[in-house]
Amino acid sequence: MQLNVTVLELSGIIDGIRGNELRRQISGILANGADILLLDMKQVNFIDSSGLGALVSATQMVRNADSKLFVCSISDQVRMLFELTKMNRIFQVFADRDEFKQKVLPIEQAGRQYKI
Repeated sequence: MQLNVTVLELSGIIDGIRGNELRRQISGILANGADILLLDMKQVNFIDSSGLGALVSATQMVRNADSKLFVCSISDQVRMLFELTKMNRIFQVFADRDEFKQKVLPIEQAGRQYKI
């Protein structure tokens, strides 16, 4: 059995409009059977309260689909926002994709192959 890992690269500002797009994208990814979703935020420079709400909603969608959500490559500004809002307790954040691969995939793989 193969573990389906999907990486979603986000960029720019995550606000209400982009948050709605993000929820639709994640819904489609989950419908296609993703076991793990990695949000790569290397190009995200700002998240407003609506965008933060969309991320929380996305987390719930992923949990309801019995999948897992991880975040990587956040900027200092986004890290500060996550800490101020305690979102760093909800999201497991990795420095980059390599750290994610090293720390999560060997554990999750457990005898299964994975595809990114």
